[in-house]
Amino acid sequence: MRRSRGCLVAGSAALVMLFLLSAGQEAGSASDSQSRTLRASQGRPAHVKALKSYSRPTPRHAASPEGILLQDLKSGRILYENHADQPMAPASLTKIMSAIVILEEGNLEDQVTVSRRAAAAHKIKLHLKAGQLVPLRGLLQAMLIRSANDACLAAVEHVAGDEESFVAKMNAKASALGLTRTHFQNACGFDMPDHYSTAADLAALTTYAMGKETFAAIVREPAAVIQTADQRKRFIARTTNRLLGAMEGVVGVKTGYTREAGRCLIAVVTREDKELLLVLLNAHQRWGRAQELIELGLQSFEERSGAPSEEATGATATGSSHGERLSPPLDPGVELHGDIPAGEENHHGSSFVIQPGEGG
Repeated sequence: MRRSRGCLVAGSAALVMLFLLSAGQEAGSASDSQSRTLRASQGRPAHVKALKSYSRPTPRHAASPEGILLQDLKSGRILYENHADQPMAPASLTKIMSAIVILEEGNLEDQVTVSRRAAAAHKIKLHLKAGQLVPLRGLLQAMLIRSANDACLAAVEHVAGDEESFVAKMNAKASALGLTRTHFQNACGFDMPDHYSTAADLAALTTYAMGKETFAAIVREPAAVIQTADQRKRFIARTTNRLLGAMEGVVGVKTGYTREAGRCLIAVVTREDKELLLVLLNAHQRWGRAQELIELGLQSFEERSGAPSEEATGATATGSSHGERLSPPLDPGVELHGDIPAGEENHHGSSFVIQPGEGG
């Protein structure tokens, strides 16, 4: 009897639960309907759409033009240009100006205490630690050879007290050099709305920088060893410039990369009595483009001396106020094969690999 009463009570409880659940679903359905109506009235989707697979948006630089300038440094003659006066993001090519200010206003024998802010800089970096004491010369080597942002920030803070004051010096120098389409917002090359330069301005800046013996000596080195003042820590800064050691006559200068700027490069080549300067901004095939343009520029010297036919060089010339300019048959599929294996462009020492979007 007791068992039958228990079963009856349990059954009644189950019926009550079913009724409450049913009522709750109806209320929830009505609430959802009201919520959807409200969202629709606010301009939002009135119903839930099926999830779409995530696709990474195309970086803005992919659809942007390449900025190119190829120059005979001895005569100043422009051999080829493309959007050379269009302001574009310069990425770590910015560090060329930073290096100039450091050389002109700093003492390379100074010992620099790495700040917390510098140690926390975004990659590419040496992985300096806050409080470490590093020679300013070593920091300059790291920022030019390795494009290390922690070294860059530590150096500029030491020279000017803070990055903002240092950037003011950079812009003053740009004005003094007549770089009218250049403006900096940071010292290391990160993307910012008012941070830009042009291939033409960067060519003029590099020509000025290469006139400084210390700068020219640093940028031609494939690697440098930087030690802390107490000799307890050693960093190896390996170049990001794959042309060094892979292409005859290359003596620098600097690479750069951000998502906004794309792949950038400034190269100086000397062969016999020839000297070329190449600036590439947002290069779609950086190393192949560079190799092809440099070889084309060197051929232009032979054209002036031996005057081979256009068929022999694959180039045409167009008239301009700068004299004849080459119109190269650029092949975006050409790649440079050299001493540094593909994929090791961003290799730091023997243990760090740079991921996309980290600079250099």
